Amino acid sequence: MSATKPPLVTPVILCGGSGTRLWPLSRKSFPKQFSKLTGQQSLFQSCAQRLSGESFAAPLVLTNPDFRFVVTEQLLKVGIDPGPVLIEPEGRNTAPAILAAALYLNRHDPDAIMLVAPSDHVVPDIAGFHEAVREGLRVVEEKGHLVTFGITPDRPETGYGYLELAQAPDGSGVAIPLTRFVEKPDAATADKMLDEGNYLWNAGIFLFAVSDILRAFKTHAPHLIAPVEAAVDQAETDLGFLRLDPKGWSGVEDISIDYAVMEKAEALSVVPYGSGWSDLGSWEAVMRETMPDENGMVTSGPTTAIDCHDSLLRSEDDRLELVGIGLENTLVVAMPDAVLVADMSRAQDVKKAVAALKKKGAKQAESFARDHRPWGHFETLALSERFQVKRIVVKPGASLSLQSHMHRSEHWIVVEGTARVTIDDTIRLLSENESVYIPLGAVHRMENPGKVPMVLIEVQTGVYLGEDDIIRYEDLYKRGQGAKG
Repeated sequence: MSATKPPLVTPVILCGGSGTRLWPLSRKSFPKQFSKLTGQQSLFQSCAQRLSGESFAAPLVLTNPDFRFVVTEQLLKVGIDPGPVLIEPEGRNTAPAILAAALYLNRHDPDAIMLVAPSDHVVPDIAGFHEAVREGLRVVEEKGHLVTFGITPDRPETGYGYLELAQAPDGSGVAIPLTRFVEKPDAATADKMLDEGNYLWNAGIFLFAVSDILRAFKTHAPHLIAPVEAAVDQAETDLGFLRLDPKGWSGVEDISIDYAVMEKAEALSVVPYGSGWSDLGSWEAVMRETMPDENGMVTSGPTTAIDCHDSLLRSEDDRLELVGIGLENTLVVAMPDAVLVADMSRAQDVKKAVAALKKKGAKQAESFARDHRPWGHFETLALSERFQVKRIVVKPGASLSLQSHMHRSEHWIVVEGTARVTIDDTIRLLSENESVYIPLGAVHRMENPGKVPMVLIEVQTGVYLGEDDIIRYEDLYKRGQGAKG
């Protein structure tokens, strides 16, 4: 008689964060989970692959409106068919997001078991992680516990929260009852906890049955149920995405799952995991994960290090050669529009720089020179008071919206591929080295009818050049009005 096959686990991937701690590479407009920080895949892609296979159902992803097309595109690029993608109208922390996922799954599979994971972590040992998930699954099925995963600490880290266990792990990986959650400690407390041996880092990864987590919400955070339920009930399907209702969502408290439920619940277990993990929460963490050379150096992109030690040099622009001379314990990250230079010991303070930039109104605080859209991307090459030059890349088969502008006219010059251009009632094809003029107020659109990316240079002239000077009439991606819709 064959053994009963274990149930599939539904990954719930959270990827709506802003990623300010890895500025300037990670920004609100395109945060770190979608970037290639330590390899050839983005952190989000690596997470999705880690949570795929015969033991897992299709992932359920929670993200915000700006990233919905990035999510599906990146999943398809690594061969994963996107499951449900829930769009949060605005970030409300992890408790409402997890509750929304649980309510959605409960309507489609009340017996579902959900594995909640942030999308921006590094877990090198996939087999070891799957083994930890299997142990967690055993506890969920046998005891009905809510399970969290604790990382065996290798240093007295002050940047993480901790989990106090009922006893020190014995190395077997067997789940242990959780005594309490511990906030980020000071250095002396972290050192003491490391010595005591029964404290693990809180990874923010959870495993539980949908029925068990819904019961926990009803017991410990009942005030969240009605508004999140309303947001899910009134959600609208949009091009395969599920947009949670903004009105219901607006009444949801901004609160983490730890504060709302986990710190109050009693039936809690921790699965110890000691095979390597990082949340890449600082440039110092990135440096540790990128394997420094014999001089303690980590370099990336066009960089030159002369007599440098224990430092990170990273250039994200092939045209920008970054040179360091005599540096020690220094962090330098160069982007086309911003450069970060800091003492490595201050890596956790990068978010203070973002706050300072936002206060002075610098667009680099949240936005890149390159702006990602569902049809491709564009970047500003030159900008003055009355003109702007952009490089626009349109993916094969993609199309910008049918639109007009009130304050600017445009010149388009195709430099690669072929463009199908609509200007009022006229449609024409433009090949490489051909150009066209779009008068102010003209209703226009550009499309890429070819099988290779189409690249053009756009020259805008006018009294106002902001991205919000746009009226959309038709759009393949069903965006609304405004800069991104």
